[in-house]
Amino acid sequence: MYFLVTAGPTREHIDSVRFLSNPSSGAMGYAVAEAAAQRGHEVCLVSGPTHLSPPKNVEFIAVTSAQEMLEAVLRAHEKCDCLVMVAAVCDYTPAQPVRGKIKKKPGGMNLELRRTTDILAAVADAGGGKVHVGFALEVEDALENAREKLKSKKLDFIVLNGPASFQSDETTATIIGADGSTQHFERTAKKTLAAAIVVSVR
Repeated sequence: MYFLVTAGPTREHIDSVRFLSNPSSGAMGYAVAEAAAQRGHEVCLVSGPTHLSPPKNVEFIAVTSAQEMLEAVLRAHEKCDCLVMVAAVCDYTPAQPVRGKIKKKPGGMNLELRRTTDILAAVADAGGGKVHVGFALEVEDALENAREKLKSKKLDFIVLNGPASFQSDETTATIIGADGSTQHFERTAKKTLAAAIVVSVR
């Protein structure tokens, strides 16, 4: 199989030195890419900015913004058999980023944001028997919201986790299948969860 995996955060620049982002370390996505490669699959890893080194034997594409990640995924998606969308893509980006540095002035500043493109939604109707796996970071009504996302984005699997997984080597997560199946992992190493994800989609 050909796995297309996204990882890490995106950075949405306000100006040349400031940006909106999130605390994603990229560890989960890198673990999925590594687990797939170790099992002999062809892997393309599209990653936002992290401090991690790419796993061995994977094609690596570095991106910064949500738009750049979208474009990279769209280019690689036609070839892939399975998309595992682990990246924590920013939902909003500055409407008018500034070249150079915004100078400090008295008073406040209004920042207009616009929605970024939902990458999973953009590829939801792709045919050819492709497997799509999404991630849902939920705090309230977690299972209900994850199942709704699974359905609305036409996913084959969704991995539900929480904010405690950020910047940690462990996670508590549930893999939910479109057939209603569930696998729960309590305080589990991300590499263990990654292996379970790869095995589940085969």
